[in-house]
Amino acid sequence: METPSAHGHRGRAPWTGLLLAVLVLIFWTLPTSTQLTIEFVPPSAAEGMDVFLLAHNLPGNVDGYFWYKGESGGANELVASYIIATNVITKGLAHSGQEIIYPNGSLWIQNITPAHTGSYTLKVTKSNLTERVTRHLSIHQWLPKPYIISSNPDPVEHQDHVVLTCEPEIQNTTYLWSINSQSLPDSNRLKLSMDNRTLVLLRVTRADTGPYVCETQNPASTRRSDPFTLNVLYGPDTPIILPLQSYYHPGKILSLTCHAYSNPPPQYSWLINGESQEFTQQRLFIPNISVSDSGVYTCLVHNTFTGLQKSTVKVIMVSESATTPSILASKTVVIENKDAVVLICLTIDTGISILWHFNNDHLWLTDRMALSWDKRILTINPVRREDAGEYQCEVLRLYVSSRSDPLTLTVIRDSSVTGLSAGAIAGIVIAVLIFQAAALGWVLFLKYGRRTRDKRGLSEHQPPAPTPDPGPSGNATFSTPNPGPAPAAVPIYQELLYRDTNIYGRINPMAEAAS
Repeated sequence: METPSAHGHRGRAPWTGLLLAVLVLIFWTLPTSTQLTIEFVPPSAAEGMDVFLLAHNLPGNVDGYFWYKGESGGANELVASYIIATNVITKGLAHSGQEIIYPNGSLWIQNITPAHTGSYTLKVTKSNLTERVTRHLSIHQWLPKPYIISSNPDPVEHQDHVVLTCEPEIQNTTYLWSINSQSLPDSNRLKLSMDNRTLVLLRVTRADTGPYVCETQNPASTRRSDPFTLNVLYGPDTPIILPLQSYYHPGKILSLTCHAYSNPPPQYSWLINGESQEFTQQRLFIPNISVSDSGVYTCLVHNTFTGLQKSTVKVIMVSESATTPSILASKTVVIENKDAVVLICLTIDTGISILWHFNNDHLWLTDRMALSWDKRILTINPVRREDAGEYQCEVLRLYVSSRSDPLTLTVIRDSSVTGLSAGAIAGIVIAVLIFQAAALGWVLFLKYGRRTRDKRGLSEHQPPAPTPDPGPSGNATFSTPNPGPAPAAVPIYQELLYRDTNIYGRINPMAEAAS
């Protein structure tokens, strides 16, 4: 037996003794009631902590206090007792060496272990009266760091299910999950077990990649796992071919890159006009393209893990650029409502379409205007004041175009100039057709005669534009503006076709004539 003074603060921090003193003072100032109670401080204890079992609502004139480890209060369960009259403390059979009893009836357990878990009973004696109260003390262990295991770390998108489990399994522990640092979304594809320890993902998608974190909690501690990421296999998605450009000039570089979203990255292959190519990378490269490289280019992508294959097609057109045309006019100054005028688009290109422009806008034909079958010849008969302005013709070949310099038509009211007769207009048309035939022959000569030339470096010359002989008074006088530099190619061939079709009703008069 020993007195309370024998219990010093051996090996304890100063603040522990101060806390004990405060608790004792609080206990002594608490109002009494008829119900004896036990309070744990702190309410939840973990292994290695100190716990106070405070006795509240003690009766007056108490003879002694008896603490038991158990509910029966038998002699073998006695932890310690304190007799007030003799100021004597007695340690019982259940004393572990870590318990201290105080004169106010409280019990201090130092450095608790799981062995201290259980029910504690306090008996208070007073004359022939004994009061008792029992309360259960739970000792929570410090939680270890959790970790996540997966039933399938490499699931296939839209096919596989995945079960994620938070380990280890610990009793009286709360499990929580998060994905991408957020709480789990409300989804019918996510299922939790009753204890929240297991998370089931139904038919995973690439959005389910993660990272996932599981958290364990008990009254003593909270621990979080390292992030866990799923390697979801998916794709390939339908590939795209870049750049978007589809039209090229001969001699340029053709560099196409195919890209498809896929995990893992897919295998690439190429087809040109349905024939397999040696290119097995994302990039297809042709350094010096020619007209023969026009065709259908197909990129194939294949994911060996998902077994899926996708493809996409791109049409490449390679075409020569168009030469700059010019306009030949029967007159540039005409009398309103009396004269007619003939405008001729001069070009040596073949296999082309022709558009006419008026004041930098599309020329919309009126009932006084007529085009030849190939749209090279524009006739206005008679000319009116609203026809005055700048005229241009544009040559189109696939996606490229070239526009002539403007020719200005002036309309006056002076009647000193007579108009063209129907015979004169017919003569002009016949002369133009003869010129075009001669020009076409010259082009063919330039194209095919080049091979038979000697290697003296002879330069080629384009045929000079025809200059009709001046006719009698009142006949046509042709004006030919100097051709300027070729305008930039029109980037969208389809737009040109749409314009051509809607303005003149035909797409390619040369093709129509051939058919």
